Amino acid sequence: QVQLVESGGGLVQAGGSLRLSCAASGRTFSSDSMAWFRQAPGKGREFVATISWRGSTTLYADSVKGRFTISRDNAKNMVYLQMNSLKPEDTAVYYCAGAGSLGTNWNSYTYWGQGTQVTVSS
Repeated sequence: QVQLVESGGGLVQAGGSLRLSCAASGRTFSSDSMAWFRQAPGKGREFVATISWRGSTTLYADSVKGRFTISRDNAKNMVYLQMNSLKPEDTAVYYCAGAGSLGTNWNSYTYWGQGTQVTVSS
């Protein structure tokens, strides 16, 4: 099994940037698709972005397209989410997740990190 640990969350003003990191350990995750999801208080888990195992394919939610960038470094067992032009509505707990195939449905992902809080003030 793969263990995931997210970091990099925090409090930022609207218009600011944050870079989330997800460190993987255990068996190699380099053949898995990886994704970021988020969950705001009182809401369901929402897809943010996903990346194929080679990094050649990325998908984004419309709400973050053009502002967020997902990337990975398989040699370092890391996945990243660069978040720019942050808005108050981006406030949520952000989760890193892994699966055998690329997808936007959280049900497709078989292992998850514990999440990191991102708070954007107006």
